[in-house]
Amino acid sequence: MKTLVEIHALQNFAPSNLNRDDTGAPKDAFFGGTRRARISSQCLKRAIRQHFKEMVKHDTLSASDVAVRTKRVLDAVTEALIKKDKPKDEASEKARLALAAMELKVKDDGKSEYLLFLGQQEITNVAGIINEKWDSIIQAAPSNEEKKPGKAKKQAAQAADPELKKALDKVFDGGKAVDVALFGRMLADMPAKNQDAACQVAHAISTHAVDREFDFYTAVDDRKPDDNSGADMMGTVEFNSACFYRYAVVDWEQLVKNLQGDSELAAKGLRAFLDGFVVAEPTGKQNTFAAHNPPEFVAISVRRNTAPRNLANAFEAAVRVRKDESLTGKSVEAIKQKATALQSAYGGDGKTFVLNLTGAKADDLGATLETLKDMLDQTLIAVKE
Repeated sequence: MKTLVEIHALQNFAPSNLNRDDTGAPKDAFFGGTRRARISSQCLKRAIRQHFKEMVKHDTLSASDVAVRTKRVLDAVTEALIKKDKPKDEASEKARLALAAMELKVKDDGKSEYLLFLGQQEITNVAGIINEKWDSIIQAAPSNEEKKPGKAKKQAAQAADPELKKALDKVFDGGKAVDVALFGRMLADMPAKNQDAACQVAHAISTHAVDREFDFYTAVDDRKPDDNSGADMMGTVEFNSACFYRYAVVDWEQLVKNLQGDSELAAKGLRAFLDGFVVAEPTGKQNTFAAHNPPEFVAISVRRNTAPRNLANAFEAAVRVRKDESLTGKSVEAIKQKATALQSAYGGDGKTFVLNLTGAKADDLGATLETLKDMLDQTLIAVKE
């Protein structure tokens, strides 16, 4: 029986530029024939992963529960070896050779060829294998034959101690890192170690049409002579203000599978993700705008044996409001109408829990709860039923 956990949120941000394109403007998209404000899924997932790091600081998650995305894996493994009392230079060289054995080439600048998404436990275990097989990790004799980079990488892997390769192969298993299990990963040189994501996150879009706005700013030199008037710097910053519809879905069984059958850790990871989805914010230009506006409507559904339902089409016709009407409240009404129509047409079993601060009626969607904690508690109970 397939279990899906879906989360929908409406978040009305004050003037802001949370996620910029290559020109510095807020990202947008055309939807339903009108321009909408947009926050990319990558930006939202990054905010959630940063929230996980804060949870580690507060002991809600452990350091081994999270991963690191980096090109500096050589440094990470070397640091772990130094903690095992290995000399720095020798540790770095042994780590470089061990990574090469898995076709993870480290360039002359100490960085890998691409970003690697590795669990902290994987890094620790790699260092442990290197420490255990220290004497057998040696530089292969150089070949006089000139080879292309790809062939040289394969040659280095083939020259490595087979026992070392076998041991390393076993530790590249995701390290039971919650964020790797949720968001998946691709290791181009180790396709067998790729992991299918248990979670899908949609781009957030505004429920209404938006126009780009510009803030013209000036700055004055504090030490300018009194008889010298005018600004010493000026420019413009683009921004918008929008009520965003946000959506994500987690495949519970895939999450448990990715975490090697550890349902307890999967429950902890699911709760951390749902909490982060609600409270984590993109950080783009927040020092300029301070748009710290939590969602005023959240619905979490635990559904079984049915397909996911992104409710973005509730806003295919852009929401319009009259004077003194709430944009978020009208958006809640649109979500309620769309969710009811889809449930009537397609059916499906499940439970929905709602946190609603807008005043708009949404009782038909599910059980209305008072706090985020209550929502998360009830969601986890429903998942385990």
